[in-house]
Amino acid sequence: MTAKTLSVFYGTIIHSQSLTELEIIENGLLIVDRTSGVIQRLERNVSNPEDALKDLDASTYELHKMSPHQFLLPGFIDTHAHAPQYVFAGSGMELQLLDWLNANVFPVESSFASTDMARKSYTKVVSRFLRNGTTTCSWFATIHLEACKVLVDIIRELGQRAYVGKVNMDQNSPDFYVEKTQESLDATRAFIEYTLPHGPLVTPVVTPRFAITCSSTLMKGLSALASEYKVPIQTHLCENHNEINFTCSLFPDSKHYTGIYHDHGLFTASENVYMAHCVHMDDDEIALLKENNVGISHCANSNFSLQSGVCDVRRFLESGVKVGLGTDVAGGYAPSMLDAVRSSFFASKVQLMRHRDELNKPDYKVLGTTELVYLATMGGARVLGLQDTIGNFEQGKAFDALFVDLDLANSPVDVMGHENKTQLLEKFIFNGSDQSLAHVFVQGRRVAGAASVPL
Repeated sequence: MTAKTLSVFYGTIIHSQSLTELEIIENGLLIVDRTSGVIQRLERNVSNPEDALKDLDASTYELHKMSPHQFLLPGFIDTHAHAPQYVFAGSGMELQLLDWLNANVFPVESSFASTDMARKSYTKVVSRFLRNGTTTCSWFATIHLEACKVLVDIIRELGQRAYVGKVNMDQNSPDFYVEKTQESLDATRAFIEYTLPHGPLVTPVVTPRFAITCSSTLMKGLSALASEYKVPIQTHLCENHNEINFTCSLFPDSKHYTGIYHDHGLFTASENVYMAHCVHMDDDEIALLKENNVGISHCANSNFSLQSGVCDVRRFLESGVKVGLGTDVAGGYAPSMLDAVRSSFFASKVQLMRHRDELNKPDYKVLGTTELVYLATMGGARVLGLQDTIGNFEQGKAFDALFVDLDLANSPVDVMGHENKTQLLEKFIFNGSDQSLAHVFVQGRRVAGAASVPL
């Protein structure tokens, strides 16, 4: 018997074509090459799938017909998470950023000097994120080279698409968790060279923790490494008022916090640069992001939890700045992009009330379903520079996908029978969980799922 080389999905297919265009395809036909994991074609308004497949040898494909309460979504893209911090997710939420770092983050991250600790913890966190439908994640690790290699190995084994950063910090850090400048640069080079051959799913990303913990020499050296190896850059920016004030006091020659990174070459050393948070920014800083094509990872749960503020995502979108969503585990306590979507929705609601009640701007619009789906998928792909590879179901892209089944036994969604496809999607977004995800695919490979029988 000829081996099945194609997977064919027939039913409801939902994806973003732009920030303002959410396409809900009923009776859609999507064909995936099993060997490459790439989408061969997407057809719309197919009344009879067998007729549409007449050009194919029936022995080469397996047809999966979806029920009325099942649909495909692109995989979620988490543009900012801290892998080691999952160990204490949900702890210390009463603290603000700088106190929280000292009380929770630095002590826990320092324990990852142990590769056994790294292997145990990273296996759990990557598995959890995959079960929650995060097919792509941009990870901060720790300063420890060997533990960072363990994270890369585990991600490869479990099948997630990922950007992984060895964290850099050579100042204003505790004695038990700090690097010497040259050692940090040497370890980063070694990490990049270890990770690059492990592609194409895993990519090294240069990761200065933030300007507070990085000297000018270190930041300039990291910029040079990113340029030399042509890898992305990620860090934090303008998260908390105390952080901003302290940072600017350390670099008085720069115009503002955003200018510090630009002045040290971090905005121009790579074609793919993105900043987490960006809660408190003036117009000049936003213009600098736009001018340098720098993206933003919006982490609403974290901003609420650490009392940092409420980011006005609409302002960035209207300025033409790329925006995706991040969980920011463990500043954000939930390892689910559904939570990131919901938190972003409520942050948008808070901004609506602020504009209406304080700024006398009643025309402000909250983020709706179309925009939220975009930010969690195609928006994140653009932030990571992966818009030609993932983010929707265009022909030639990788099949990174969520097979949503609202009828699964433990799904928290109750379908009443009157819902249209948009309402089913909204029920999943606002009421669904990992127990609504029958199958999770990365590059065509099933890597997780709550269904008892894999496809």
